[in-house]
Amino acid sequence: MEKEEHSLNNESGYEKSEKNNKKNILKLRDHYKDIIELIGEDSKREGLLKTPERVAKSLQYLTHGYSIDPKQILLDAKFKEQYRQMVIVKDIEIYSLCEHHLLPFFGKAHIAYIPNGYITGLSKIARVAEAYARRLQVQERLTVQILNCLQETLNPLGVAVVIEAKHLCMIMRGIQKQNSITTTSAFTGEFLDNLKTREEFIILIGSKLS
Repeated sequence: MEKEEHSLNNESGYEKSEKNNKKNILKLRDHYKDIIELIGEDSKREGLLKTPERVAKSLQYLTHGYSIDPKQILLDAKFKEQYRQMVIVKDIEIYSLCEHHLLPFFGKAHIAYIPNGYITGLSKIARVAEAYARRLQVQERLTVQILNCLQETLNPLGVAVVIEAKHLCMIMRGIQKQNSITTTSAFTGEFLDNLKTREEFIILIGSKLS
């Protein structure tokens, strides 16, 4: 457990991805050097000499979720507990890359579940969101992946996930709407079937979602 905790923190994320993917980093570096030249820059210019390698390492870290099994994160901290009320972890910061333009989208995830004999460590819920976010994503899929992971691993009475995010592909290119926020939601069990339960969740996370 201690080893896993260390491998998922921000500092070791870079170290782990660089250590395990040296060949990939070298290949990515060469591709990024070509990209720099194709857009009209001089890859040999002083300020750009190490940029291809820096970007290669950065991309490895930003997508290190592919090497993480989110379900195992929950299984490593799955405990029997006869608690059957709502558990909410809200305002989980997420950072991901839009698979359409490889531009970031970022915001907050709000996740809840109603235990059915088993609970998990609170930090593990945030780690599940992180593991799926650190991949090439669309917000809709990210929302459902988090939901399914909790539902399939813990078998709770219900799961609710809401993500509110800003997308740079809308802010700095294309339509360029600076203040746009995209909200996605997904529900199972009690959250899907019981309007009062769903409304309680929405009120508790402070969302304007109706």
